[in-house]
Amino acid sequence: MLFVHVQKTGGLTVEEMLRGALPDATPVRGLGGGRHARLGAALREHPHLEDYFIFGFVRNPWARMFSWYAMVQRRRETADAGHERVAGKMETNHFWATVINEVPDFETFVMDGPEKIKRLRIPQIRFLRARDRQADFIGRTESLESDMRAVFDRLGLTAPDAAPHNNAGPLDDYRQHYTPRMRDRVGAVFADDVAEFGYKF
Repeated sequence: MLFVHVQKTGGLTVEEMLRGALPDATPVRGLGGGRHARLGAALREHPHLEDYFIFGFVRNPWARMFSWYAMVQRRRETADAGHERVAGKMETNHFWATVINEVPDFETFVMDGPEKIKRLRIPQIRFLRARDRQADFIGRTESLESDMRAVFDRLGLTAPDAAPHNNAGPLDDYRQHYTPRMRDRVGAVFADDVAEFGYKF
């Protein structure tokens, strides 16, 4: 089994569920992108993984962008409150630092962020497709628990009763944070995901 962890799609929750059922599972190390390496990178370095059951998750692009921005703001508030480890990471994590120092609000994050920060312009489907291989199963964050049950069934494992909630995102409706212009910008940047998965604003 190979899990491809697309950013901001519930990957930490998936990892925890897998570790609980498969204590001998290990991360694939040494790939560009670290925890969020693309399938293509994994297969180039480890061609034998092509024969594994490969899966990952995607998320509504508009909800994902808002969750991404809100995550960085939560980290900044934690650092400002005196949490030394988070404060230290704020200085060394290029993505966090760029958002904090160069992106004053969510509108700027949406409108200008994809030009400033590469990860904000990569469609999710590109993480889950390689030249001659695609993930066998692509779940959705919106139905994570039921989709993980399908993964566990495929692996012949018993799924936990409920998924843990790690790195919980904002509770309010992402739509209220968008103007029509911002909505259209995300739709254009992630047009491949919208077309592939049928997501709507």
